[in-house]
Amino acid sequence: MSSCVGRFAPTPSGRMHLGNVFSALMAWASVRSQNGSFILRVEDLDIRAHNPQYTSLLLDDLQWLGLTWDKGPYYQSKRTELYQEALLDLRQQGLLYPCFCSRADLHAAQAPHVSDGTYVYAGTCRNLSQSEREELSAHKIPATRIQVPNKIYAFEDRVYGPTSQNLAESCGDFIVQRADGVFAYQLAVVVDDADMDITEVVRGSDLLSSTPRQLYLQDMLGLSHPTYAHLPLLVAPDGRRLSKRNHDLDLGVLRSQGKTPEEILGFLAYCVGLTEENEPLSAVQIANRFSWETLRAHRKNVVVEHFSHVL
Repeated sequence: MSSCVGRFAPTPSGRMHLGNVFSALMAWASVRSQNGSFILRVEDLDIRAHNPQYTSLLLDDLQWLGLTWDKGPYYQSKRTELYQEALLDLRQQGLLYPCFCSRADLHAAQAPHVSDGTYVYAGTCRNLSQSEREELSAHKIPATRIQVPNKIYAFEDRVYGPTSQNLAESCGDFIVQRADGVFAYQLAVVVDDADMDITEVVRGSDLLSSTPRQLYLQDMLGLSHPTYAHLPLLVAPDGRRLSKRNHDLDLGVLRSQGKTPEEILGFLAYCVGLTEENEPLSAVQIANRFSWETLRAHRKNVVVEHFSHVL
């Protein structure tokens, strides 16, 4: 087995749809093409956003598709002590501060970032005095933010090539723990990837802009950087991303219609040029054809119709 370690890290907030399956397939195929190890991690930190039923369906769907894992499933909800240790490390470095801003405050004070519509934090709470923090804390539990430098973080994405971002200009100081105590995605994913010795992160391009924040956290925590590969998104004809909430092309629908794993996986491989024909293929067959060069040549978002038209 090679030293390559990859992972699939879904959130159990709904039934997997074709976009989720595509991310899982590409991450799995890349690892298997290198004879590496594949880890399954369930990102269930936010109890309001996940349902145990969906976790069971997630595991069943992956096994049905043939996307087996070597280690796991690991559950973030059972790993909070690790995130607390990382938070303490950052606090001892003097990088953290309490933030009392409400969602309305944030929307009023910031302008949307032009590339993805997210808000750039203006640093409203960064320089509050100790007495101001104590006064505000008497009325409201704060979130915790990390200060970011006015510095460009750059990396080589395996699909999109050279990518860079100035954290201060693109996102500002960002949250590492919410006011309700839930650890933020950015912190948890960095801690988990390091603890699990992940060498390769393969995920959707909607997370491309998160990578510089994760590189920064890795540096501050003394952790190594994995390689990153961000995939084109599967989108509806109107341009919106496939959504669990809208049950777009989810596996519950596809399986009830009698679609086979090979039909689903073969279609996804065809969408990004790994096969010239839309033909049924197993996960192993796709791994044998896997090529990052091919993915780089097919990195535009993939428009998919209703399942009856595409499979």
